[in-house]
Amino acid sequence: MDHVLSFADFYVFTPYVYPASWQEEGASRQIVSLFLLTNLGALLLYLVFGALSFYYVFDHRLTKHPQFVKNQVSQEIHLATTSIFWMSFPTVMLFFWEVRGHSKLYDGIKQTVMGWSEVLASIVGFLFFTDMCIYWIHRCMHHRSIYKYLHKQHHLFKIPTPFASHAFHPLDGFLQSLPYHIYPFIFPLHKAVYLSLFVFVNIWTISIHDGDYRISGPFIHLINGAAHHVDHHLFFNYNYGQYFTLWDRLGGSYRHPSVLQGNGPHDHIRKIATETARKK
Repeated sequence: MDHVLSFADFYVFTPYVYPASWQEEGASRQIVSLFLLTNLGALLLYLVFGALSFYYVFDHRLTKHPQFVKNQVSQEIHLATTSIFWMSFPTVMLFFWEVRGHSKLYDGIKQTVMGWSEVLASIVGFLFFTDMCIYWIHRCMHHRSIYKYLHKQHHLFKIPTPFASHAFHPLDGFLQSLPYHIYPFIFPLHKAVYLSLFVFVNIWTISIHDGDYRISGPFIHLINGAAHHVDHHLFFNYNYGQYFTLWDRLGGSYRHPSVLQGNGPHDHIRKIATETARKK
């Protein structure tokens, strides 16, 4: 985040926002700046990519599903924007520690031992590390002693739209995002890669809620997509993974997508339409 902060300082904050007496390296100024940037960045990612996905990817026939909630989209957006605001407080402190140099983030390829191969390995490591951690955090959120207090809010939406992607209780959302933030405190990671992965993670989270259940054949058993994740919303104790199906398979919680078994949301809608037509 230090590159983003430096860019914002140079072009916006220093010339137009802060008084000259408030130095760029000051802790209080950095925290305030990171709070503004984190909220603005997260909201833009959520609203822009959520809207693009909702209007150009999401199948609006799904709104006819009997479990689609009245005024669902507005509820999803309200919960998500509120959550993003409250989540930003602990997130900013993690970003602040990164900016202060307490992480293992680095600037250039010359700082690596193996060059680009190390950068590529760190991307793979990031994906598998965060997928593993999120699986177990997510699964813990379904424990009966926790679920009703935190994760239940997200499961109000049985047929989610892209706007449900960030619609969590703030603590739930932060805990599930924590693996992304702690990775660079444990493992070396290029700063540009970290920022790119942060954007990717947000877009991916939107994509598994986008209602597009088409899956390329070779990847159906490997990639956790929207077809897998809608079954998590509908059937509760399955498909906790974020990117891959690996941990669901190892943890005994994998469910083959119902949309590929003739029992998905669209099939349910067609069944209701057929029954309605017969009654007429």
